[in-house]
Amino acid sequence: MKLAIFASGNGSNFQAIAEAVVTGEINAEIALLFCDKKDAYAVQRARSMAIPVISFSPKDFESKAMYEAELLHLLEEEQIDLVVLAGYMRIIGPTLLEVFSNRIINIHPSLLPDFPGLHGIKDAFYANVAETGVTIHYIDGGVDTGPIIAQEKIKIEPFDTLDSLEKKIHTIEHELFPNVLAKLIKTQQGESHL
Repeated sequence: MKLAIFASGNGSNFQAIAEAVVTGEINAEIALLFCDKKDAYAVQRARSMAIPVISFSPKDFESKAMYEAELLHLLEEEQIDLVVLAGYMRIIGPTLLEVFSNRIINIHPSLLPDFPGLHGIKDAFYANVAETGVTIHYIDGGVDTGPIIAQEKIKIEPFDTLDSLEKKIHTIEHELFPNVLAKLIKTQQGESHL
């Protein structure tokens, strides 16, 4: 199975997935990292692991549809089976969704449907809820509304700061995302061999 990972920033989830591929925990090949920001640290992480990087910005195109058409061409050219969003900070539009329906997976730092959007950790922290967590889900036409694949909860302790909560969330993400992908890919590969 060939994966394309999309990232926009630091790339710590990308790194966790890539390491799980190297160790054989995830039975797949990362065909490429796509990054919409050329100077994002995720690009350096991919290059250090000899994973091909492709980077261009929506600003390079006249419309979002044209940007996504170029992404779609890239994915089809590489014969990508599954797109994994690992800190990709853009909403996926209909151009990609039509072709990759139920084949784009995202990670979100809250217990969806609570606290969707850009600031899931901060929103949960300032809402004074007792718990939050991490959600892995399929992408659909909404913002963090697609079918949930897996969730893991954590308590927000009275002594937690926003910084300590972010660290706890990232620790869970780096364990949960590779584990869920490994199981999902194993299931899909099992079905394709029936």
